[in-house]
Amino acid sequence: MTILGITIHLAIVWLIVAIICLIVEGLTAGLATIWFAGGAFIALIFALFDTGLGLQVAVFLISSVGLLVSTRKIFVEKLKTGTEKTNADALIGEEGLVTADIAPFAPGQVKVKGQVWTAVCEDSAAAIPSGTQIKVIAIEGVKLIVSPAER
Repeated sequence: MTILGITIHLAIVWLIVAIICLIVEGLTAGLATIWFAGGAFIALIFALFDTGLGLQVAVFLISSVGLLVSTRKIFVEKLKTGTEKTNADALIGEEGLVTADIAPFAPGQVKVKGQVWTAVCEDSAAAIPSGTQIKVIAIEGVKLIVSPAER
C-alpha cells in the first residue's frame, strides 16, 4: 500500500489500527474498542500472508463483531463494568420491623439497621401490619421492597 509516496505493508497498517484501538480502550475502559483491536490483530496475520485487502477488511469486521458478540457479556459480568454498588445495597436480605402499616397498594414504614425507610410489600395487594418482622427483597429508588420474614 502506498500513502503519500511511501510504501507501507498492510501488516503495519493493521498494527497501527490495533494500537490505536488499545489506546482508546485504555483511556475509556468501556470494553468497546478492545474487540476491534483483536480483529485488527487477526487481520494483521492475514496481511502477513499477503492476502487481498478486501479479505483482510472482511476478516477484521467478522472477527471484531464475533469477538464482541461472543465474549463481551462474559467480560462485563466478570469486570462488573457499569454497576456501582451503594451502601443501601447492603440492606437487601436484612430483616427489620414494620413501624407504620403497609397497606395494599400503599407504602408504609420499616426500620432496618436503625434507619426508618419507606417500604412497599413485594405483593402489592397484600398488607403488612405494624410490628411485623420483614425481610428486604430489593430497593427501588428510595423505597424498600419487603416481604414478611419467615419465622
